[in-house]
Amino acid sequence: MIGTAGLTLGGLTFSKESYARITGANDKIRVGIVGFSDRSRYSLIPSFQASAEELGFEIVAVSDLWSLRRVEAEKFFSEKYGQKIKTFRNNEELYDARICDTVIIATADFQHALHCVEAIKAGCDVYVEKPFAETMADAREAREALKGSGRIVQIGSQRRSAPNYHAANDFIRSGRFGQITMVEMTWNVNQPGRWRRPALVAKCLEKETDWKRFLMNRPYEDWDPRKYLEYRLFWPYSSGIPGQWMAHQIDTVHWFSGHDYPRSVTANGGIYQWKDGRSNYDTMTAVFDYGNEDGSNAFQVLYSSRMHNSTGGIKELYFSNGGTLNLESNKVTPEGGLTKRSAAEMNMSANLVESYDLPSVQVETSSNTGSDPMTYLHMRNWMECVKSRKQPNAPLEAGYNHSIANIMCTAALHTGEKVTFDSVSQEVLAGGKIFHL
Repeated sequence: MIGTAGLTLGGLTFSKESYARITGANDKIRVGIVGFSDRSRYSLIPSFQASAEELGFEIVAVSDLWSLRRVEAEKFFSEKYGQKIKTFRNNEELYDARICDTVIIATADFQHALHCVEAIKAGCDVYVEKPFAETMADAREAREALKGSGRIVQIGSQRRSAPNYHAANDFIRSGRFGQITMVEMTWNVNQPGRWRRPALVAKCLEKETDWKRFLMNRPYEDWDPRKYLEYRLFWPYSSGIPGQWMAHQIDTVHWFSGHDYPRSVTANGGIYQWKDGRSNYDTMTAVFDYGNEDGSNAFQVLYSSRMHNSTGGIKELYFSNGGTLNLESNKVTPEGGLTKRSAAEMNMSANLVESYDLPSVQVETSSNTGSDPMTYLHMRNWMECVKSRKQPNAPLEAGYNHSIANIMCTAALHTGEKVTFDSVSQEVLAGGKIFHL
């Protein structure tokens, strides 16, 4: 029986509202979509719907600043899922309606942490896309909001729910791989339209959206539909490559190594091909130094990305003195390890890891996820944790930490300085000075 004070389980107190989220306490857990973006409709929503009926979840509302997308959302849910949803012009209206227990956030990069804060304060559990934050102030505000709230927050770092990445983490943590000494990562594409939406930009009118609400805490500037829709090309609405792609890969470094953030970052880049008015680079290279204060568990990460030649594709290579862990081929091999011949020259023994196959990223399920397997698994993990109240695979702290690395990289690109992190002030320092917008 639930009294006015709520229900206590295992030392935790649940209000009536929180109890409604516990398995069996309510027919459906009600979900709101914050931002009816392409990412929402083509990946997150299909991944969610694949488990919704089984786990007892239902999307009931969409919040989007643009009237066109609200109309599209109503049509999308009606035609694809036979559902009638409510739409809201902004998040204030959504939360004032008190019809959502949880939300899925897929808005502009710089808004993620701030929209997470709004959801937590409204008493909602949250699935929030990465990058989690593009400034340390926003990251700290979100982390503070979560403290003591009891909310479940999953960051959209879906590698953390993939079986091959779990196997890689287990293999490294077991000690069989040896100490990580170097990591090389790439993300290369050749897509002129990547992050561009010219046809949609032409349809987007200021009177049909809310530019001031979109800007949130960013400096005011006049209406620009490109920055509204192609925000990934423009700082300070997105860092571009670091926030969009590097955030996924650098997160695995933290996960596998146990480090929360780099000791230092240097980086360089430029706009070498796509001179279309963007401010974020189409090419960049960054070098990260990781290690404990005493010098142990130290290694370097070399990260490079280009948007004008796809050779090399997406790669994540971990090296030790004994071999290589390759998350493209999903194999651990003795390639490059210390051979008997080389070791003998210094009276040393060979140091070669045993070959090991990581599992492939395939979902063994009859469900038609309509999305990539990793996103399906990651969304399902969040949904299960909303019901169990266990911590998800990618909690807020993981997003906080990848944000530190991203912001350090962005600061290095913008200033040309060697960048460090002050763990006391929780600030990114470029040339000894706090990095601001």
